[in-house]
Amino acid sequence: MKLASLQAAESKLLLHTYERNPYLFVGGHDVYITDDQGNDYLDLLSGIGVSALGYGHPAVQDAIQDQSRHLLHTSNLFFHERTVELALRLTEISGLDRVFFCNSGTEAWEAALKLARANAGRLRSEGKQCGVTFLALEHSFHGRTMGSIATTHKAKYRDPFEPVMPGVKFVRFNDIGHLREMFSDEICAICIEPIQGEGGINPVSQDFFAAARELCNSTGALLIADEIQSGLGRTGEWFAYQHYGILPDVTTIAKPIANGIPMGAMLCTESAALSFTPGMHGTTFGGGPLACAVAIAVLDTIRRDRLLKHVADVGSYFKEQLTLLAEQHHSIVAIRGLGLMIGVELDSSENASFVSAQMMEERVIINRTSDKVLRFLPPYILERNHVDIAINSLDRTLALLTQAGKPPTGEQIHG
Repeated sequence: MKLASLQAAESKLLLHTYERNPYLFVGGHDVYITDDQGNDYLDLLSGIGVSALGYGHPAVQDAIQDQSRHLLHTSNLFFHERTVELALRLTEISGLDRVFFCNSGTEAWEAALKLARANAGRLRSEGKQCGVTFLALEHSFHGRTMGSIATTHKAKYRDPFEPVMPGVKFVRFNDIGHLREMFSDEICAICIEPIQGEGGINPVSQDFFAAARELCNSTGALLIADEIQSGLGRTGEWFAYQHYGILPDVTTIAKPIANGIPMGAMLCTESAALSFTPGMHGTTFGGGPLACAVAIAVLDTIRRDRLLKHVADVGSYFKEQLTLLAEQHHSIVAIRGLGLMIGVELDSSENASFVSAQMMEERVIINRTSDKVLRFLPPYILERNHVDIAINSLDRTLALLTQAGKPPTGEQIHG
């Protein structure tokens, strides 16, 4: 009854920007989230890659409680203790030199775009040729603000808001020849997700990433790696670009950094950082004491509990089990990803929609991205026994497709 009343109230009070699933969650523990009826759901989505340490983790709870007793906000006109602590950790693990804190992934991406334009202006002031055009990739997704959607490829995100920010061109994914053809000294930055998230869990190729690095080196354009979904341990390394041995000039992070407390950050090299001076960019809430304290706790827990290795190991096991499942179910077309960022492509969007909905009925949470890709972004504390539960549920669900020859109706499912 409470769910129905909430649905009715939201329909009158909120902007209609989300198609919510009809579930009301009120709590959680470890890798499970609990609904208002007391049912536990195995969460293999973790709030779209956010709850890296799952639910009710003591390190997160302790950081929130401790910091809330001292200080929640000061503004960036003053200092507080946590900023440098967190920045030091991030520069150590990333290989980059400077940090700008903000509140979300899309804000981090906006900061990166502004930095690229500012860097181009600085190069021109030094007598070098550098234009203002961005190269982004087909199938990319970088956020919902105007600059972010301008660099996002899918028309459904861009078309309602035309004209979006000018000066963006799109390169065919992993097409090195097209990248070289499109690049010139008019380009201020190449924008890459090392593993595309919303685009269907597509890893960029080693050769493509290397070519982008080479081209940027040739002119001073910035190589920007969007690690909002793939960063901070999701793939079994701190950053997905570390799998490639390629250091970008700029990277953006957000989702798992504070385990649900809104936070984002842009990291960059010392050289790129020279292009920002006081007053050129800012934020009211970014890098506040609470978010920084929780982020420190998250990073320290990942390091202390050796969760990078754990993510790599459990992720490999997950992909092995999915590969075995694919031998039995021909509706599985491909399995992609690294660590605990996994996509399972099915043979149709209709089948993928059915499977993601039916898995919810099995109390296993995943979602569908890029129409026909099942996306798995579980907490880093996932264990092999949880993988087995998910595989068994997926096996039963895919079997329904095989038996029916197409997504079955509710009547067929429930008899």
